[in-house]
Amino acid sequence: MYRYDETDRELLRQRTEQFRDQTRRYLAGELPEDDFRQLRLRNGLYQQRHAPMLRISVPYGLLESAQLRRMARIVRTYDRGYGHFTTRQNIQLNWPQLERVPDLLAELAEVQLHSIQACGNATRNITSDYLAGVAVDEIVDPRPYCELLRQFVALHPEFYWLPRKFKFGFTGATVDRAATRTNDAAVHVLRRDGAVGYRFFVGGGLGRLPLLGQEMNAFVPEADLLLYACAILRTFNRFGRRDNIHKARIKIVLREWGIERFRAALEEEYAKIRSSAEGERLRLLPEDIERMRGHFSAPPYRPSSEVAAQVTAQADRDPRFAAWLKRNVRPHRMPGYRVVFVSLKAPQRAPGDCTAAQFEALAEVCDAYSFGELRSTYDQNLVLADVAERDLYALWGRLDAAQLATPNIGLTTDMTACPGLDFCGLANAGTLGVTHDIYRRFDSLDAQYEIGPIRITLSGCMNGCGHHSVGHIGILGVDKHGEEWYQVTLGGSPGNDAAIGERVGRALARNEIADGVERLIHAYLRLRSDDDETFIECYRRVGIAPFKVALYGSESDSEAAAA
Repeated sequence: MYRYDETDRELLRQRTEQFRDQTRRYLAGELPEDDFRQLRLRNGLYQQRHAPMLRISVPYGLLESAQLRRMARIVRTYDRGYGHFTTRQNIQLNWPQLERVPDLLAELAEVQLHSIQACGNATRNITSDYLAGVAVDEIVDPRPYCELLRQFVALHPEFYWLPRKFKFGFTGATVDRAATRTNDAAVHVLRRDGAVGYRFFVGGGLGRLPLLGQEMNAFVPEADLLLYACAILRTFNRFGRRDNIHKARIKIVLREWGIERFRAALEEEYAKIRSSAEGERLRLLPEDIERMRGHFSAPPYRPSSEVAAQVTAQADRDPRFAAWLKRNVRPHRMPGYRVVFVSLKAPQRAPGDCTAAQFEALAEVCDAYSFGELRSTYDQNLVLADVAERDLYALWGRLDAAQLATPNIGLTTDMTACPGLDFCGLANAGTLGVTHDIYRRFDSLDAQYEIGPIRITLSGCMNGCGHHSVGHIGILGVDKHGEEWYQVTLGGSPGNDAAIGERVGRALARNEIADGVERLIHAYLRLRSDDDETFIECYRRVGIAPFKVALYGSESDSEAAAA
């Protein structure tokens, strides 16, 4: 991973002390609320329902064991003993005290973590494929390019006060595991005729008007990453709506202009930058790229070809290990190694939550089994990317002891959810109680294996932090006269087959929603053509009508209710 040099460290020290003074002046009544609001947002601090919420940036989801140990100390010292992994591969703390946040930030800075631009109308945490560098289908490792772009946009004065927040997502593989087209800008790193370049999509975003990014340029040369990103941000900064917060995203400009007009404006800006002295300064040199690649070199693998039979024998003796091996372990590009998913979706826990003890356990297994590194995913799980096959059984035992080995990756109980009304000041309805209700209906592994791969996602408000718009079954909490209700969408998907889900009909009451999800899944089991047809494949084959009947009881009833 990228290691901070002394310049990076000094910048973080100065930034922390600057915010310490700003916080002191605000608490002393010397800094008005409106002025402090902008300052705290750009330091990752929201005011939530019960307490401030601090969002900690985790660039492209990569963490090392020292950072995990520090997180354990921080959640014990400054919070209530746990942190929350988000759908942008970040970590959130829900209970810090404002006067202690500068001390918290100082501790983060000591291990190369920060909250700079984690909130506010600036470029946010850059996300990436959580299997970067180890995926069998990878074309180019996107992480060096993520870091080059991160260093360019972080604290860039021109892009520090954008019309609205701006998100980049990267992938360098044939399978999109980063939900890239839900971002304002998606960067697909690829090769064409042997040369590395980028396929750019622009205009994605979830929230109250969910849209998928549209292709802007099929191949930008490798050297021009910063030039094209600059052209996108500059176009947004010039033409983005500042008169209406709900219409301030780049997706609105693209929607109102149409793709041809938007692409013409973007390409004009790109050409202008390319022909200028600024373009020469921004163009990446081969040595720049090689230097950054050096931060992401492969670890010292020690492959062994004689362990497969041993792992099979261990699975035969222990059915719980066999279940975990089946659901939470994936192929690795290096023979003798596997990718291990760490489930943060155990029974009776909120999706994405991680306790102090679990942070410590993760640090220990990282050092013991995965070269000291861990990745977070956009669906609120974790990944140990470089585990030797010979270590799988021992690793499983340690994860199981820490309640981190639930064998449900990609299944019904592997739900993605924002914190909802329990914490968020913007939420209209709770999500965590709903996830528990659904979990209880499908906690049998046999039932989950019969259902197969499915994405159930929940958001407590229109901002869509739980990615409900791209769930196979998406659930959106809404407020009706002070009561919690839930709209259901079907057919969404975040990957190569990206799609925005279709709303089924009327919202369901709090006491109806889990039963409604159960009826949808049972309908799928009746409708599928064979045991291998997944939920999303079945839905796309048969359409929404039979699922609407299942959700509401009869088609006429559902239409009347929707009317």
